[in-house]
Amino acid sequence: MKNNYKMIIAYDGTRYYGWEHQPNTDMTIQGKLESVLSQMTGEQIDVIGAGRTDAGVHAKGMAANAHMQTSMTPDEICDYMNRYLPEDICVMEVRIASERFHSRYNAMGKTYCYTCYVGDKKPVFNRKYVHITGAVPDVEAMKKAASYLVGVHDFASFCGNPKMKKSTVREIYSIDISLKGSYLNMTFHGSGFLQYMVRILSGTLLEVGFGKREADSMQELLEAKNRSLAGATAPAKGLSLLKVHYAN
Repeated sequence: MKNNYKMIIAYDGTRYYGWEHQPNTDMTIQGKLESVLSQMTGEQIDVIGAGRTDAGVHAKGMAANAHMQTSMTPDEICDYMNRYLPEDICVMEVRIASERFHSRYNAMGKTYCYTCYVGDKKPVFNRKYVHITGAVPDVEAMKKAASYLVGVHDFASFCGNPKMKKSTVREIYSIDISLKGSYLNMTFHGSGFLQYMVRILSGTLLEVGFGKREADSMQELLEAKNRSLAGATAPAKGLSLLKVHYAN
């Protein structure tokens, strides 16, 4: 009998082409997970992720699930995976979930953090995980701009997919912007996010912080539903998926 296993995964996305497996490369997170689990069980295993992080994006708490038949306990599965996965992917937890659990469809929301380095010395050891701005932005202006983005809106202006046919309406529950020493963190908690949405939001808020656009222009930007009017897409390396939220 096959059980449905829920996994929490952390990974450094620097050298990967994103989460989703691709036909021309084995350098995806999903591909690496499926390869190890297929080796473990002796049959092809499909891993379902809660979302699809882009190339270069990191995760501290990606959720996934897979249906497998094995005599191993969840802890033994976790140990096996960590033994054979590359050193930049770690399975934090494995447990048996309900048969109907689906990591993507059952997700209630996600929390992402975008990190910028605003100091004047090069962040040698953190350089792969931060966007270096070269100066300190106006954090209060950024917070004001962020307040317009919280709530239920059509985020078409912040969607990186010009051919998006599904609804671009999403709800952002909160945006927390904090400056701690030389690091600026923008934490986004929402029902779900469109392609590149968090990176475009981050890039736009940074433009507000550096005086390139006004904080109260966010309302007009939402109404325009035009990607070309929003800010630049912030680099992937500053983004990390912190947590996928479920009802229980």
